[in-house]
Amino acid sequence: MFRSNARFGGRLIRISSILKHERFSSKQVAESADYLPITSFGFKEVEKEEKEGMVREVFLKVAPTYDLMNDIMSAGVHRIWKDSIVSKFGVFPGMIHVDVAGGTGDIGFRSLSALRAAEASARDSSFHALNVGPQPGRIIICDINSHMLVEGKRRAAHLDLTNSTDRQGNRLATINFKEGNAENLPLDDGSVDLYTIAFGLRNVTDTLAALKDARRVLKPGGKFICMEFSSVRSESLRTFYEAYSFGVIPLMGELIAQDERSYQYLVESIKMFPRQVELEEIMREAGFKCVAHENLTGGVVALHSGFRV
Repeated sequence: MFRSNARFGGRLIRISSILKHERFSSKQVAESADYLPITSFGFKEVEKEEKEGMVREVFLKVAPTYDLMNDIMSAGVHRIWKDSIVSKFGVFPGMIHVDVAGGTGDIGFRSLSALRAAEASARDSSFHALNVGPQPGRIIICDINSHMLVEGKRRAAHLDLTNSTDRQGNRLATINFKEGNAENLPLDDGSVDLYTIAFGLRNVTDTLAALKDARRVLKPGGKFICMEFSSVRSESLRTFYEAYSFGVIPLMGELIAQDERSYQYLVESIKMFPRQVELEEIMREAGFKCVAHENLTGGVVALHSGFRV
């Protein structure tokens, strides 16, 4: 415990210098993606081909305690944020939804519940044939890390979400797990109605490439939603939030997950990620229309949305 307290004190001493790190602007992100062989891994500059493996290793380590740490770090507020994103989905019977970087299923399971409820309601209506059609909907959880997917499959089985029919024999919307890279998803062009990525975009090597691939897999009229940590608007809240992020979260990672370094990377990656309006610019460059964002908890988190037209 003395060792942890000593580290905590040292970490607080370093906070003022840490907070001086600037986020990448949208121009810097685009220039790095197009011309430079380097990208950011937290505050470090690394070669682009190295980052994927480094991120994979981070989430290999944190997978077993990922959901527990989310609850502790956010005092449960992440559940409210995730409920907020689902409220923006516009779920309809037969919908195909891919949730990228969704390994443990927090977003996908919420979407599946909403989709099954919508399809059950349609079956009970006189418009059943028109609204549902022959095929129930599908949720695809895609993640680059197989260990996160293993955890998601375990949770899906525990929550009894793997069944494809109900007790009356009606076919249900299903959930599938795929391993894949956000920059080159294992999905056909124009194959999904909804694409979501929650707290994952900042971990990709090439943000613009991932956004372009998101647009590729969406059907015309399909919706893109990204939930990501962002830039806090209030100066006083920002000071407290960043002191908490750098002074406390890595310490929690050490005490609970025995992994300080992975959580140090995670908070650094938040600091380096483009601000709200800068990410909107990159989304427009990727081809999205009707781009907008909504701040949650004063900008701690932002919901970004756009459409493939």
